[in-house]
Amino acid sequence: MSHVGVGPRAVMRSVAFLTAGVLAVPALAGCTSEDPSGKPLAEQDVAAAARARISDGGTLRWAVDSVPDTLNAFQSDADATTTRVAQAVLPSMFRMDETGSPVRNPDYLESAEVVDTEPKQVVVYKLNQQAVWSDGREIGAADFAAQWRALSGKDSAYWTARNAGYDRIEKIERGANDLEVKVTFSRPYADWKALFTPLYPKDVTGTPDAFNDGARRTLKVSAGPFAVKKVDTKGDQVVLTGNPRWWGEPAKLDQIVLRAVPRDERVSELVAGELDLAEIDPETADEAGLAAGPRGPATGTPLMGPRGTPAPGAQGKSAAEALRSWAVANGSDEEAAEEEVLAREERREAEAKARRRQQALSGFEVRKSLEPAYTQLALNGADGPLADERVRRAVARALDRQKLAEAVLKPLGLPTEPVGSHLALSGQPAYADGSGALGEQNAKEARALLADAGWVPGGPVKKKDGEEAAGAEKDEKDQGEKDGKKSEGDGDGTYIVGEDNKNEDNKNEDDKSDGDRNDGGDDAKDGADRESGEKHSSGKNTAQGGAPGAYAPKGTAAPAGAAAAPLAKDGKALTLRFVLPSGPGSGTLRTVADRITDMLEEIGIGTEVTKVSDESYFKDHIAAGEYDLALYSWPASAFPATDARPIYAKPVPAADGSLNVAQNYTRVGTDQVDQLFDRAMTTLDQKEARDLLRKADSRIWAAAGSVPLYQRPQLVAARENLANAGAFGFETPVYEDMGFLKKGAQGSRPSAPAPSSPSS
Repeated sequence: MSHVGVGPRAVMRSVAFLTAGVLAVPALAGCTSEDPSGKPLAEQDVAAAARARISDGGTLRWAVDSVPDTLNAFQSDADATTTRVAQAVLPSMFRMDETGSPVRNPDYLESAEVVDTEPKQVVVYKLNQQAVWSDGREIGAADFAAQWRALSGKDSAYWTARNAGYDRIEKIERGANDLEVKVTFSRPYADWKALFTPLYPKDVTGTPDAFNDGARRTLKVSAGPFAVKKVDTKGDQVVLTGNPRWWGEPAKLDQIVLRAVPRDERVSELVAGELDLAEIDPETADEAGLAAGPRGPATGTPLMGPRGTPAPGAQGKSAAEALRSWAVANGSDEEAAEEEVLAREERREAEAKARRRQQALSGFEVRKSLEPAYTQLALNGADGPLADERVRRAVARALDRQKLAEAVLKPLGLPTEPVGSHLALSGQPAYADGSGALGEQNAKEARALLADAGWVPGGPVKKKDGEEAAGAEKDEKDQGEKDGKKSEGDGDGTYIVGEDNKNEDNKNEDDKSDGDRNDGGDDAKDGADRESGEKHSSGKNTAQGGAPGAYAPKGTAAPAGAAAAPLAKDGKALTLRFVLPSGPGSGTLRTVADRITDMLEEIGIGTEVTKVSDESYFKDHIAAGEYDLALYSWPASAFPATDARPIYAKPVPAADGSLNVAQNYTRVGTDQVDQLFDRAMTTLDQKEARDLLRKADSRIWAAAGSVPLYQRPQLVAARENLANAGAFGFETPVYEDMGFLKKGAQGSRPSAPAPSSPSS
């Protein structure tokens, strides 16, 4: 996603979210103040410039996460770079604009509309008469028909990742002329504009062999402003070059080189002058942002003498000798003086390196917006305590989503409004804040829900075989002897939140106000930088049940912000498995997880945190259901009725007795939600569809299988003279307009966003 990048949905269902990025429902009128969809929280930041101000030629070196295993976006191993390539080289009938609303792409499509609904839905596409494939053949009905047959699901010889929508097509015909394509549906389909984007030539989709293997490493025929020159797996790059048969505005760049660069190496590559554009993580944004700060030499704390006096700033060949002599004269022995000399030299080298790094970054700037994706807390309702809806709702109501959003976005200067919908983001037509169906944050109500589910404070906890049982009645002296120690049987790779007493220093630290805590990435101390296997002392011994206040008179209020007595039921402590990724770029997730564990501790819930490798995180834990709590992201879709249904559909038993969860990795779903999605997918009335989706979202909130937290930050380091590229926000990139500014020209940047109001 990094894990939180495009997220697992892009990996598992890359096709759905390739289309989600560039297709859409018809453009809508601007939002009014009464429209719950609102406006996008942040503008795109791409240094927009008119084409006349951009030089012709040049190569854009653009960092990506990987060289794709396939260029066929409809295969299961397609990834975000597959999407990037497809957007630049293949037809897209519709594209997303900066407000999150889809619009017709005039380079390919003159019009597309529903011409009949009875007895069946019929759509007629009128193609741009100049639109041709790179081999000179006109784009037409044969390409549409071949793609339909490949993706309809009727022929298992095609290795496809999805067939949603294509399975509802009955036939495709040539229209009144060669530029018209007539599509007849067997069943009504509201999201018909999600189809045929990207559109592949019949050379790719016409036969199973061509579809399965022909477009994995090359696209011999394309139809965009760029074409694929080569996929260089040894050099870890994909090279795109201008398409000589392109009929639209000619590409300003000669080439786009998509280079696979690990996120933790991107700043170094920028410093070395090897990249022009690179998405970076919040942990490295400040480092890359040095170029935006005041120019001048780096400064550091002066080396101090043994009596608190500054060391002399000796320069030249005898500097080390002068410092050594001064240190000895002021009371240091020879060994201490030598250490002081070495420390000063190391500091000078570090400062010199920092100055060189800052100078190398002086030609870059950090462009920032909000990604069309949100991070959520997933609650696995398959089994364990979270199988009880009351416990899931208690967890959800313990969270202060505003504070979590602020912890991530405020240090970056981005709007901190929490996400209020599972199905859309602010500015998109389907968006409305449905969190009221769950209720506001309320620790008292959360505790009441847990009590109703049978989880009581300070209840007795059964120990493992051979261990002494312990409970609220355990002697406090014996209890104190266990504070801070690992319990027997703890496995590697985890640390426990809520099982060991904090020492006084930690307690004092926790008593600080939120304003005194660091809201940034990895600098948040609790858990962000711990090695796998370390124990985190937070909270009051869940395993033994001895919590301050356990013997207080009934009804005595706990101090504000204090940890509640740990909860237990049937001899088991209420401890949830919290799985997190451990790789570079995951510091933000770990910071958020630390805040969540603190919030859960306040209502008596302990957490057992396991950090796993990036490669294992999604496949072996999220998709496999081996977690209670997890953080990951979903991209926003222009077609939530189609694309979000598999994520929230009720799991169904498979023939072999297993559970078919589709993409619903929380395993929480209801028949009512499924029915609302189905109705939204079949109605051609856009207002009715939006209302149905908003109702579905409210039901999803009420079931508390997942809790949307914040829209993901999008931070991009870009060369200052690079125009029309950067943090794109909702908008589909316009590849032919990217380029380097002419001397003296400047691109426009958005003004700083206004502070967002707290979520109610």
